[in-house]
Amino acid sequence: MSTTRPFSPGDRGPEPSGASGASEGTESSVEPSAGPRVRRLDFAGQSGVVPLARDFARQALYAWGWLPAATADQRAAAEDVLLVVSELVTNACLHAEGPDEMLIAWDNKVIRIEVSDKGTGQPAPRTPHRAGRPGGHGMFIVQRLCLDWGVVRAPGIAGKTVWAELGAPA
Repeated sequence: MSTTRPFSPGDRGPEPSGASGASEGTESSVEPSAGPRVRRLDFAGQSGVVPLARDFARQALYAWGWLPAATADQRAAAEDVLLVVSELVTNACLHAEGPDEMLIAWDNKVIRIEVSDKGTGQPAPRTPHRAGRPGGHGMFIVQRLCLDWGVVRAPGIAGKTVWAELGAPA
């Protein structure tokens, strides 16, 4: 269910991953020469998960050629990805007892970030947004930076996957 458009995110084909929470190890990488590049991070037994997730995403961006950035626009796009990773993982820590897994996938047009957790809550930008107040800005930031975002729940499985998509730099 998308929070910013009235139709399923599957309009570009199947989802990069389901909401099953299936783990493929601490770090795994599937990077075919053509098609999407996908990396997963399992948070089981990890501490310091927000910096861990940012470092993991940064390594993916280096591997995929986003970093080092050649232009200010490319640098800004990479920083946006890292900020969205931080916000999604932080929300899982604050509202869902921590993340289970993070997936980051890139198909040359869109980068998709998914953070799975066992939480039952429904993330939403705080309304009305009050820029001067501390806290409560995470999903507002995600909504402003991303092309789209939403939540996927698998029937019969506890938890959810919060996903966000950003455009690739030009």
